[in-house]
Amino acid sequence: MTARADELKARGQRTTRAQSQRGEQVRIQAEVLDSLVSNASEISIFRSRMEQQISSYRFNLAELDTTISRLRDQLRKLEIETEAQILYRFEQEPDVRNGDFDPLEMDRYSTLQQLSRSLIESISDLQSLQELMEHTTRDAETLLLQESRVNTDLQESLIRTRMIPFAGLAPRLRRIVRQTARELHKKVDLELQGADGEMDRSVADRIIAPLEHMLRNAIAHGIEPPDQRTHAGKPAVGTIRIDFDRDGPEIVLRISDDGAGMDLSKIRQCAIERGLMAVDARLTDYEVMQYILMTGFSTAAEVTQISGRGVGMDVVNSEVKQLGGSLQIHSDAGQGTQFTVRLPYTLAINQALLVHAGTEPFFVPLASIEGLVRVFPDELIACYQTEDQVFDYAGHHYRLKHLGTLLGTGGMDMQHARQQVPVLLLRIGKERFGVQVEELLGNREVVIKPLGVQFAGVEGVSGATILGDGRVVLILDMVAVSRMSGRPQAGEIAIRPQTDGRLVVMVVDDSITVRKVTSRLLERNGYQVLTAKDGVDAMGQLQEMLPDMMLLDIEMPRMDGFELATHMRNDERLRHVPIIMITSRTGDKHRERAHSIGVNQYLGKPYQESELLESIQNIIGVNTDVATG
Repeated sequence: MTARADELKARGQRTTRAQSQRGEQVRIQAEVLDSLVSNASEISIFRSRMEQQISSYRFNLAELDTTISRLRDQLRKLEIETEAQILYRFEQEPDVRNGDFDPLEMDRYSTLQQLSRSLIESISDLQSLQELMEHTTRDAETLLLQESRVNTDLQESLIRTRMIPFAGLAPRLRRIVRQTARELHKKVDLELQGADGEMDRSVADRIIAPLEHMLRNAIAHGIEPPDQRTHAGKPAVGTIRIDFDRDGPEIVLRISDDGAGMDLSKIRQCAIERGLMAVDARLTDYEVMQYILMTGFSTAAEVTQISGRGVGMDVVNSEVKQLGGSLQIHSDAGQGTQFTVRLPYTLAINQALLVHAGTEPFFVPLASIEGLVRVFPDELIACYQTEDQVFDYAGHHYRLKHLGTLLGTGGMDMQHARQQVPVLLLRIGKERFGVQVEELLGNREVVIKPLGVQFAGVEGVSGATILGDGRVVLILDMVAVSRMSGRPQAGEIAIRPQTDGRLVVMVVDDSITVRKVTSRLLERNGYQVLTAKDGVDAMGQLQEMLPDMMLLDIEMPRMDGFELATHMRNDERLRHVPIIMITSRTGDKHRERAHSIGVNQYLGKPYQESELLESIQNIIGVNTDVATG
């Protein structure tokens, strides 16, 4: 008894030392942990909204600084002009001279001097307020940056607490392999590679059933009986291998076997019998393999508890899609089959590219993008008009698709394209696709929100997220998008303008008020508006976008209106853009110089709205009904 007591005491001391070395541990319910991760994700959304508002403050402060500088220059010119006029009158009117008073001491000048002094003080007050707002904004940006770092650490720590080793699933997977092999009288070994890697607990709970399906299918349809394997020169014991790997924001599971591979002829025959494929259909091997992912599809000769029910791979594919992952199939006859499953490292956050497809924004996961290229519209039109619609880049062939056409969110406006068009390069299995989009809006770290059962059947969508301004944007499943068929062919609408194609007018003026008022007027009348605060800003935008019309002021910092108009008329690409000058300089000298440069119309400030719209319509040659599409 004493020896037994000593042994228990020693064991307790070892346990205590191990716990002290490992640190204290706390049990917590999984639902509480999931709630904490969800709340941390919500904080990220709120932070992004605050960052967007601070960015807007920063832009308005820059505009305020420009306005104060312009006002200071105008006041200085007013002082100089006033002094010159008073001195001129004193010299030209000898009767008003008074030897006792200098002209600078006259009452009329003193009043004007006081007003100008008051304006100078007001400008100084404005500048002080602007500096205070700048300081407050800078402090807010610093606090947001610190909050972002703390929130990122909090989120990563919470995510790490949800991680479990993949090796924890090994006993269950090995048991499935043993039981299935015993029932089918086959000999199979299961090998795990990289099992020490970690994955999200919620992902592991949802992917374990699909993994079991794939293991059963591999044994039932792939691994041959021992005598058949021996006859084919293979070991009598078949091998199923699961490779676990981490690829950036994704987890990659490769489930491969050394069996007979997929019987493509049997798959094709079953598809024809079910009416899923035409007898004379010319499909690639990769496309034929996709039929096994359809509901109720099976090539088994008889129905058993293991195979033949047609509820295996379609369940796997559906679950992987709901997790925001992808499934790829590769098979070699007589060599075996490999399934590659890509899953998000965590269901909380992901990296994605925000794009415009047609008229709607969407997120494309970065993991599905192989590259990005910008292509001239003429080259894309030539690709769409070919039978195969193949786009060649870097020695590879990409099947070209238009994302807006596939999703039904708008056709292409190739006639009105004034710049290179972005194309996303995707690689899915052995297939490569080029997906054309209208605009790239930058990379974002998104918080993935499930769509719920109501939208579970929506094709091509894996989830949704919330932008900083509160808009909900869908996250695309590019594997499903690449397989979309039955849509209108992109080549049929490639040279047809969008129904919402609008004429583009650029407003160049250093006054914030003029830019806003003119922009609202033009937008109400169906025009798309670009704004620039001076000639240098306008030249930068003209490198990316070619407008149909330009409204131009004369007096601007850095580059005035005359300099910008002269540069445009000497540039072959910009020479044909019509220019309407709207300025307070209405003298004949300025008007004649503008016309000598090549300005189409010259209007004075303040302008009449009807006169401006009529001038635009006369120069462009269309009315506002045409402008709106």
